Amino acid sequence: MRFRNALLLCSLAATVLIAGCSQTTSSAGSSSDGVKVATNQIFTGDYGAVEDHGYPLPAIPINRLDERFHRQIVDYATKERPGTIVVNTPNRFLYYVLPGGKAVRYGIGVGKAGFAWEGEAYIAWKQEWPTWHPPKEMAERKPEVAKYVEEGMGPGLNNPLGARALYLFNQEGRDTLFRLHGTPEWSSIGTAASSGCIRLMNQDIIDLYSRVRPGRNARVVVQQ
Repeated sequence: MRFRNALLLCSLAATVLIAGCSQTTSSAGSSSDGVKVATNQIFTGDYGAVEDHGYPLPAIPINRLDERFHRQIVDYATKERPGTIVVNTPNRFLYYVLPGGKAVRYGIGVGKAGFAWEGEAYIAWKQEWPTWHPPKEMAERKPEVAKYVEEGMGPGLNNPLGARALYLFNQEGRDTLFRLHGTPEWSSIGTAASSGCIRLMNQDIIDLYSRVRPGRNARVVVQQ
């Protein structure tokens, strides 16, 4: 009898141990009122190849990029309301503010010296696989892109705007000509390489795009 009881206890202990090993980390917890809140999580596995609207986006060799630039949910203390986008230019991060003191943090590429900007704007509209129209000032510096000023470069894997673009307007309702957009140049994330716009990896701009509803409430704060 004692042998059978001991065997039963061992079996129960093994069952509990196996159950404990099978648990997975959840991306959300619950507050005291039952509302789900985001918990810290890193999304390194979300950078594989994907077909998007007929365009075969290649996988990003994400392990070659510093982990702090991988998309992740982080603690973020701010007075900005959820849905606000905060661009931290010096640290090369973009934060999409969530409830509960959290934010989705993306690694970004920023404007090189002479093209940096700061201030506030809002996302007036957004576009999937946008057509690229470089500003005339860029065409003066780079004559090879002059033909795209009027006719535009059609969407595609080599388009500088990547898979998505969010268009920033100022408080007077005028186009700032600055964009939050994707880029095929994943290795530029974490650097100052653009002509002023804020670039994200294509897989990241797709994620951010899905969260943003254009309008005056889609506020963007750019810090220098």
